[in-house]
Amino acid sequence: MTEAIYDAGFNSSGRFYEKSTEMLGMTPRHYREGGANEELKFAVGQSSLGAILVASSDKGVVSILIGEDPNRLARDLQDRFPRARLIGGDPDYEKLVAEVVGLVEAPALGLDLPLDVRGTAFQQRVWRALQEIPAGQTVSYADIAAQIGAPKAVRAVAGACAANKIAVAIPCHRVVRRDGTLSGYAWGVERRQRLLEFEGTSRSAAHIARGYTGALLKE
Repeated sequence: MTEAIYDAGFNSSGRFYEKSTEMLGMTPRHYREGGANEELKFAVGQSSLGAILVASSDKGVVSILIGEDPNRLARDLQDRFPRARLIGGDPDYEKLVAEVVGLVEAPALGLDLPLDVRGTAFQQRVWRALQEIPAGQTVSYADIAAQIGAPKAVRAVAGACAANKIAVAIPCHRVVRRDGTLSGYAWGVERRQRLLEFEGTSRSAAHIARGYTGALLKE
């Protein structure tokens, strides 16, 4: 465990425990116990991509899941937080879900969502980098690896993208292979393609990273 703490970039175990609650959204023990005694609000909306489930803690959105079957999405949420208590959202919360649906259908409008992001230190570094990719742009997994200072960790970056459970708000759909082709996507490659089309994104290799002048490194 100590080796894992240092490998994650912390210079002491005390520093890890100081930051862990902020990073995980709960204490390490609470995280390990699957959110025991935690309450999560959730509701499901419908979009052109299918059903969208949005779930939130008192700190922010913990999951945005997309699929065909709302019941299956709810089971997915329960599997991720097996000991949390899921509470159906009230009308005010359903408005938030409608805003997320609007973000899917018209990404150019943007949406400043409070997020309760939970994951390892490495995953969080990747997810922060993803949030810096503007709508309408794509980058490669290698670009993200270079941006976070781990250029050899391309496969690990792909794994962090696959582990993302906050669809669209953490835009893992904007990360593609270096040649511009689309790899797997937790909610289906066709949905990834549709999201990129909504954003007016070109899938050609010439647009990977070269057109991106933000925080990420160019190829």
